[in-house]
Amino acid sequence: MPTTNAVALVTGASSGIGAATARELAAAGHTVYAAARRTERMQDLAVLGIHVLALDVTDDASMQDAVATVVAEQGRIDVLVNNAGYGSYGAVEDVPMQEARAQMEVNVFGAARLIQLVLPHMRAQRSGTVVNVTSMGGKITTPLGAWYHATKFALEALSDCLRLEVAPFGIDVVVIEPGGIRTEWSGIAADKVRAVSGEGPYAAQGRAVADSLSSESTARRSSPPELIARTIAKAVRAGRPRTRYAVGFGAKPMIALHAVLPDRAYDSVVRRVVGVPSA
Repeated sequence: MPTTNAVALVTGASSGIGAATARELAAAGHTVYAAARRTERMQDLAVLGIHVLALDVTDDASMQDAVATVVAEQGRIDVLVNNAGYGSYGAVEDVPMQEARAQMEVNVFGAARLIQLVLPHMRAQRSGTVVNVTSMGGKITTPLGAWYHATKFALEALSDCLRLEVAPFGIDVVVIEPGGIRTEWSGIAADKVRAVSGEGPYAAQGRAVADSLSSESTARRSSPPELIARTIAKAVRAGRPRTRYAVGFGAKPMIALHAVLPDRAYDSVVRRVVGVPSA
């Protein structure tokens, strides 16, 4: 894959990691298409010469149109950054199945469908890079995050299988596992858990998780989205990128801790960190 002026499609680019990644890739000389539902929030990217696309990852026609636009205008697509996603928090007993399916639709199936749409072009080129933004939450779990973690675990597995399948065609698959990042994600997840599990039998846990997600101390410790953007740009430039990059506040230590501790010991650590009462 060319390391200069690659053509990249970045989803979830209206804010946070997606917007920072679009800026970082454009600054590195790549042709960037920033895609999101809220195109009005991407005008600052357009000023930088970044192409702005309307894209809803729950709408198949929208995804087909976005990929077709990139290929029609540039004749190729070299990089897909699957960043679109959100965190739906709440106890498994409390979260409506409609919301659980919506979480899967955005975080997993949208990414998978875009991969399906770009792969024929990458195979024809015999080159390309698929970057899937998962989370340290694709390796570890936290209270009341079951459906969010399920989507990220799924995307990790999908990425591993995909890497084996597309390697013969010269296509790389890279997983980015952010830790705590200063974006809108934490506020949205906190609002979700308050709405779903702020009352009832899981109320104590719900309040503790929401407070942890939205606390000022969490925000201060969290890493800037530009850190993830630089990591993605590094992977795109690499001739042989790593399969995984764990970056951002807490990512490496929490993943390492989960790998070495027995399950119940890890559960106790997480409860203390989050402030969730034990039995």
